[in-house]
Amino acid sequence: MRLHFLTFARRLLAVALATTCAASTAWAAPFEVAIMPSRFELSAKSGVRLGQSLDIHNVGNTVTEVSVRTLDWSYSAEGEIAYLDPLQPGSCRPWVTLERKTVKVPARGKAGFRFQIDPPANAPRGECRFMLAIEGVEPAYQAAIAQGGASLSLPVSGRIAVAVYVLLNGAEPKLALSQVGMREVRGQRTPYVTVSNTGDAHGRLEGSLDATDAAGKTFEMVPEGTPVMPGQTRLISLLPKGEAGGKAAAPPAYPLKASGTLDWEKGGFKVNAEFR
Repeated sequence: MRLHFLTFARRLLAVALATTCAASTAWAAPFEVAIMPSRFELSAKSGVRLGQSLDIHNVGNTVTEVSVRTLDWSYSAEGEIAYLDPLQPGSCRPWVTLERKTVKVPARGKAGFRFQIDPPANAPRGECRFMLAIEGVEPAYQAAIAQGGASLSLPVSGRIAVAVYVLLNGAEPKLALSQVGMREVRGQRTPYVTVSNTGDAHGRLEGSLDATDAAGKTFEMVPEGTPVMPGQTRLISLLPKGEAGGKAAAPPAYPLKASGTLDWEKGGFKVNAEFR
């Protein structure tokens, strides 16, 4: 789905600002950067070079310099992401070549950035995954801590991490939906479906369900757009579809009934359930 650029930029700005550390006594300049596309889902073959590019948009009023590097990462069954700088066992980051380490982006402008992936000829079938970390080069501010005559400067900057998935030699997900239920998410009752992935690549649920709640209100329910990694079983929340303009939907009145099809890359699941 394509997002209007301004809406997309606001969302990424929120992410960038959220990953900018700030002391309560100091002011930090915003990391006003947006990236398109927001992720890469690619197919490749062993021994064949794959080139890609992204656009770095500066939505601020001053020139911004950013650095680009790769990171390993993990995503737990509970939906927690971890960014890993040290090279992890089995990492495909050595296959990746970046065009350059830093990029200057003009005010209210954009800059292109290229990278390439070179799977070795003996690379087995599977999924290569890494993050492109776009980070501020100049500290947003300097926090001075004075103690015993010594001072320490703590540089603070923002980061946007762009996930790159490379499905090598035909790797693909294999999803199965086993049950539906209710759980507490951040203190709010939330419907979910249990999804397992026995394939060798990540998968995602899409599609929507037509729902009617206890007050007679009709609306659509959509699965959260997070991945199910190979070998994982995850509880995927079903959320009321937001309203036009990005406004969040009001919480439904339970019980509610929902039916429809939840799609994935290779098929779909028919759902007809009541959530209490």
